Amino acid sequence: MRELVEIGMGRTARRAYDLEDIQIVPSRRTRSSREVSIAWQIDAYRFEIPLMTHPTDAISSPAMAVRIGELGGLGVLNAEGLWARHTDVEELLRQLSATVDEGNEAAAVRLLQQWHAAPIRRERLTEAIGKVASSGVTVAARVSPQHARDLAPELLAAGVEILIVQGTIVSAEHVSRFCEPLNLMEFIASLDVPVIAGGVGDYRTAMHLMRTGAAGVIVGHGAGASTSTGDVLGIGVPMATAVADAAAARRDYLDETGGRYVHVIADGGMRTSGDVAKAIACGADAVMLGEPLAIAAQAPGHGLYWTAAAAHPSLPRSHITDVSRALEIPRGVIGIDTLLFGPSCDPRGTVNLFGGLRRALAKTGYSELKEFQKVGLTVRC
Repeated sequence: MRELVEIGMGRTARRAYDLEDIQIVPSRRTRSSREVSIAWQIDAYRFEIPLMTHPTDAISSPAMAVRIGELGGLGVLNAEGLWARHTDVEELLRQLSATVDEGNEAAAVRLLQQWHAAPIRRERLTEAIGKVASSGVTVAARVSPQHARDLAPELLAAGVEILIVQGTIVSAEHVSRFCEPLNLMEFIASLDVPVIAGGVGDYRTAMHLMRTGAAGVIVGHGAGASTSTGDVLGIGVPMATAVADAAAARRDYLDETGGRYVHVIADGGMRTSGDVAKAIACGADAVMLGEPLAIAAQAPGHGLYWTAAAAHPSLPRSHITDVSRALEIPRGVIGIDTLLFGPSCDPRGTVNLFGGLRRALAKTGYSELKEFQKVGLTVRC
């Protein structure tokens, strides 16, 4: 039963929980971590770790997407990002880093707004996707709902195998008098590749997106120290509750359809390997990480992190955060291999993210992710 609290006369609100509010309960058995699988499969695509990268230019360059793929995850390019608009992205990001180092975040945000005002150049987009496709790893790209219809044919022709339709908040029913909204159900049915859509934060919207034919639903909007959606829009659902609600929608949709399984991908609220484990325990099939990967030496943002919403022309909803400074980890020291799989000398859980997940399964006696979704949970008082 939902726990409602009265916030005023005639007005109630539901009590919800962040990942930091819950903890995993050990079971009666343990097992060796060498006997644990944290592999994830969506449609015909199998990944050795349940990882998608958040589609921000701070994380997902073509080179980074390739390396993530080689390590067993799924790197997601932003088809509307800098690599789709400019030829000198590395130089632009160095300029951004220098501006942040000067302490002028407003000027840095203006730079992103200015660079994203440039038109998408189809040849640059095709070239970026081609670099990933030629490596042999699975190719994924993100588009906004506003541009999905226009960009999808070229993305698929360039080699995209998984398409992500993602905005801060995505619904299956967008109402507009000014333009023809994307009919997500018709759009997905017209494609030959799996589509992952989001973000969502509640049961009803997750269910609606599942009914469009999406192969996966993204829960959250990359919430973390960098995201300011709550400050700007006042919108947000704590991640533990949001993931659990989407998992409930997945279960009910599975019953409704007689067996069609839609994956739940948690996006936001995760800083450590323990947070990743708790997101899976709440019902996620995989996680979409952004900010925790920013400290990797290969990350194009040079230790900085922001989401695509930072470049909105009139209402940016992301800070440009110096993650390396916040974690007191020098830039360029930790490689993405070490960040994902260790070894680590950092006791905070910010390094060896998926080694930590594997050990969490082992310590609670589970051998695979689907089993681990049934683990017991407690709420901090």
